[in-house]
This record gives sequence, structure tokens and C-alpha cells, in this order.
Amino acid sequence: MPQDPTAPESSARLPRRGLERLDLLLLSVEALDLNGGEAMVWMSEQMGFTSLFPNRVELWKRRCTNPLRRTTRRGALEPAETDALIRILCALADRLYPLLRGLLSTAEPPEVLSQRWALFRGRLAELIRERMNPRRSGVQLLLDPEGGARQARLLVQALSLGSGVGGFERLRASLLDAQS
Repeated sequence: MPQDPTAPESSARLPRRGLERLDLLLLSVEALDLNGGEAMVWMSEQMGFTSLFPNRVELWKRRCTNPLRRTTRRGALEPAETDALIRILCALADRLYPLLRGLLSTAEPPEVLSQRWALFRGRLAELIRERMNPRRSGVQLLLDPEGGARQARLLVQALSLGSGVGGFERLRASLLDAQS
């Protein structure tokens, strides 16, 4: 049975790095699924988070608390809002798990795997250039060919760990502990 995101045990606020990582994970979903933005809105409605995110604009505003964005909003997200975003992310990771598994598989031929990674990294870099502040060092690292490839792999691994039973707890714990 899913936990209520407004329950008292989820009262810890995500640190700045956790908010950055949460938004980057949501951006990764958009890179994997061309309709990822719409899927987030739909999943929010399906999961009953319309009181927190009544429309796509409110959902977008919550994502703009990421300090790496071109346009950022001041203020912290409420724990219920971050928990709802994490739950949406986990549900989307469940839906995208076959793609995630394909990217992380070692059984695939290397040329197929490199093609998949190139497509994902290209789409992710495009979204980062479009939405993030290029003067921030964290954004520059994501756009760097070597550092960006490593970060992209870490994002896909985090998404895969967020899927399945216990995914919410694993992902939330990693976001609370985000250091870099």
C-alpha cells in the first residue's frame, strides 16, 4: 500500500543538491520519453496529487526550485511536494524500466549499447542546454563529453533503483544524502 506523502515520517526537506538531482532525474525521464512532460502531469493526476499540482504550470514551478535552471524560484519545497515528485518519478521509472534496463545491460552488443547511450545523452544535453543556466559549473559538467557521460549513467542508474518495490524509499534516501 503506498504511503501518504504528507505523513509525519517524511518531514525532512531535501538539501539543495537533492533538489538539483531530483530535477535532473525528471529531466532524464523527459530525455527517455519524448512525452515525458505530459506523462508527469498525467501521473500526477492518476496518483491523486492534484491538490499539490493542480495543473502543469504548478508542477513546472516546483521543478524550477532547482538552482541550476535558467529561471529559478526561491524558497524550499514542502516535504509533501518533494515526496509527491519522487513518487511520480518512481512511477515513471517503473514505466520506463525496459528502456533503463536496455541502457544498463551488458548483454547487448556494444554498438547497439553505444547507439542507445548516444541518443539518450544527445537528448539530455539538448534539454539541459534549453533549460539550465550554462554559466553554472554543474551544468558545464553535465555538458562535458566525459563528465556528462558519467553523470548520465549515474542518472539512469538512479532511475532504475527508483523503480520497483521500495523504489521510493531508496530514491528518497539517496536524494536526502545527495552530496555531489
